Amino acid sequence: MQNTATYRTNKLNTYLANEILNSTPEKLLIKVFDFAIVNCQKKDIIKTNDAIQQLINALRFDNDDVSAISTGLLRLYQFCQDQMRKHNYDLVKEILSQLRETWLNVFEQVKTNAY
Repeated sequence: MQNTATYRTNKLNTYLANEILNSTPEKLLIKVFDFAIVNCQKKDIIKTNDAIQQLINALRFDNDDVSAISTGLLRLYQFCQDQMRKHNYDLVKEILSQLRETWLNVFEQVKTNAY
């Protein structure tokens, strides 16, 4: 028989797994930013840098249209990782928060232009 805490944890993990599996790429990107920002606030260098690494891994360099933007984001993400190692948490939080807001604005603008 499972205890109550284990049961709740399993239900939560199932909920989170379903939420991730059913999310759009845009929502997943925002979730990664949220995870990075929260862990930056907690001063968790490893989890923050892991989240930033996921953002780096998502960059595309396969065509000229996106390559320049991806290169700029790569440099910014690497700067954030370096600043986390230097314990400049407030700077990293500010950069990640502004990037998150920028992405939300882009997604909203794309949605508006699609209709």
